[in-house]
Amino acid sequence: MTWTPHVTVATIIEQDNRYLMVYEEADGKKVYNQPAGHLDPNETLKEAAIRETLEETGWTIELTGVVGVNLYTAPSNGITYFRTTFIAKALSHDASRPLDTGIIEAVWLSYEELVARKDQLRSPMTLQIVEEYRAGRRFPMEVVG
Repeated sequence: MTWTPHVTVATIIEQDNRYLMVYEEADGKKVYNQPAGHLDPNETLKEAAIRETLEETGWTIELTGVVGVNLYTAPSNGITYFRTTFIAKALSHDASRPLDTGIIEAVWLSYEELVARKDQLRSPMTLQIVEEYRAGRRFPMEVVG
């Protein structure tokens, strides 16, 4: 039996006590998530995080650290995701850039607003990783090859 988890990346971007989130349509529902996506062939994890954030939000970012590496098996499809979540700093925004298919908008939400939308989060990992970040969980970029 061959089992292959999906390799994904995400970014935590905090600015003025707000987090950059993506409001998107996924599995027929409108949900919130960090900017995130799949690793493409011949791409590094770092390159994927920068690309996915730009494609989903229009924001150019600089990666500054790592919150963690997590496994998550989605109950909706049984797929296991191997996700590296980076910490990033927002550099510039291109409001005219078209966003990826399925993305409704990029929004900045406070922690309290995220908690209030708990039932609208794409997965439990969305809030979990923000809480780990808020608790001070941070690793240097050097942990990612």
